[in-house]
Amino acid sequence: MKGQRDLAREFGAKGAGGLGGGASPLFTGRPAGRSGLPGLDSRGAAILRQVVEMYVETGEPVGSRTLSRRLPLTLSPATIRNAMADLEEAGLLYAPHTSAGRLPTEQGLRLFVDGLLEFGDLSEEDREAIAIRCAAAGRSMEETLSEAGQMLSGLAGAAGLVVAPKTEAAIRHIEFVALSPGRALVVLVNAHGQVENRVIEVPAGLPPSAFTQASNFLNARLSGRTLEETRGVVAEEIQANRTALDALTQQMVEQGLATWAGGGGGSLILRGQARLLENVDQIARLQEIQALFERLEAQETMLRLLELAQRGQGVQIFIGAESGLFTSAGLSMVVAPFRDGQEQIVGAIGVIGPTRINYGRVIPVVDYTARVIGRLLG
Repeated sequence: MKGQRDLAREFGAKGAGGLGGGASPLFTGRPAGRSGLPGLDSRGAAILRQVVEMYVETGEPVGSRTLSRRLPLTLSPATIRNAMADLEEAGLLYAPHTSAGRLPTEQGLRLFVDGLLEFGDLSEEDREAIAIRCAAAGRSMEETLSEAGQMLSGLAGAAGLVVAPKTEAAIRHIEFVALSPGRALVVLVNAHGQVENRVIEVPAGLPPSAFTQASNFLNARLSGRTLEETRGVVAEEIQANRTALDALTQQMVEQGLATWAGGGGGSLILRGQARLLENVDQIARLQEIQALFERLEAQETMLRLLELAQRGQGVQIFIGAESGLFTSAGLSMVVAPFRDGQEQIVGAIGVIGPTRINYGRVIPVVDYTARVIGRLLG
């Protein structure tokens, strides 16, 4: 199979693929038996396709005799073994242990997704079900996005992931509540009645009166402003020394506002974490997934996810370590951005699951869900 030795280098150097362009960027199915890929002939493409599809279906290594019964080509097991050896040498397949069948490598999965995967359009029933689950009537946007994440988790058998947009509504009320020495809870109620909570660091030893004073001071200055606008007003007033706040209360006010304004904002919603753990079969992978959860809780992860989602117009697919969020835990991420009425990307939605997720099913579902959420925001 001429040129296959260069395939691993060619596709290993290629970044995570995006399927973009147009109103429905995903559904560009390719006929079976045509690779459309340099260095991979129709026989190699057919074998790689079958290995990946059977791996997605069963999670087990695929042998030459099994392939000979499934392939649309008439090939002997010996011929298939030789072709699989070529694919292994190219870095697209590997044997988990001696005398086993073959499994796709991350490069093999990437090659499959980029050039061999056939997408089917969603049925009208699927579209209607997604629209109903994402319906925003009587719910806050955060509740709607949480439901969308839960729906994706169920459909994909993976963890549903949503990066929610930052709340820009005017603020109606703000409250500081003491939690423990050095920590306080900021309770924020916006003009739509939605409530958000954040924990902040405060000077130790604050008296209860300082929390009341800080809350009264800010509530008197909200006056239908967003928190960013309130922050500007308060900063100017403090700088001009027009306040009666003592130093400790002033520090608490500034810390509370800084927690909410700037720095990317928004929230990360993760649903169906247990589905990831169900696929863990080694303690090392369990530790990596626990580390992934910790990274997902960090603010900078939201910015990273949005950056990944913005790489193309449509769904982005990251296999293994391509996203930088996980290393060798055998995970993949499928993520798509959603836009507001001004066509600005304000969030992202997708799934994180094992590399053997059903890409042909998950990708169009993620794509359509992102567009439904975008229409709701618009």
